[in-house]
Amino acid sequence: MKNVRWGVLSTAKIGVEKVIPAMQQGQLITISAISSRSLERARYVADLLDIPKAYGSYEALLADDTIDAVYIPLPNHLHCEWTIKAMESGKHVLCEKPLGLSVDEIDRLIESRNRCQVKAGEAFMVKSHPQWLAVQEKVRSGEVGELRMIQGMFCYFNTDPQNIRNILEVGGGALWDIGCYPVMMARFLFDEEPHQVAALLEFDPVMRTDRLASVIMEFPSGQASFGISTQ
Repeated sequence: MKNVRWGVLSTAKIGVEKVIPAMQQGQLITISAISSRSLERARYVADLLDIPKAYGSYEALLADDTIDAVYIPLPNHLHCEWTIKAMESGKHVLCEKPLGLSVDEIDRLIESRNRCQVKAGEAFMVKSHPQWLAVQEKVRSGEVGELRMIQGMFCYFNTDPQNIRNILEVGGGALWDIGCYPVMMARFLFDEEPHQVAALLEFDPVMRTDRLASVIMEFPSGQASFGISTQ
């Protein structure tokens, strides 16, 4: 198998502290370059994580023909834009969730992927985790009986107006941040798409982002319901 040479767009905390060090443990992965809007910041992180190249712009990294694939931990509202730019530069992409903020964005992303003949993935590690693969197999085999209902709850406290998850203009809000997990898990275990969805949402009156939600999804084989809250 071929060693894949990765570049990273952004020096975001999740990448620097979690994802890049984990990727560097892979046997067929080389983190070859990292980029930031600040060349000084890119060089600092490159030295910190022993990454050979540092770039002072995302465009400069995408122009590097030695890079095979790109990891994108940018703010939510930039995911679709830079995923498409990376694919149009001939790179495969692993992007943090959510991959897009609208159906239109996802449609454009899929069109670009098909046209560029590259791969694009959303960084949901759950779908590759041995624990959840084992759960999926138990469901598919019928070992636990017929799956008819899934219930979930995901809550944490976050009232910081400076936190990116609470900034509406960059794709903040509880649904984008944590609601995507129970949605993904229901689709993963039912192995189907929902045909009806109903939700009640509450919004922070100052930050205007959603902070509380109750959701019901109907699938051909059953139902899923979940609650999320950040306040």
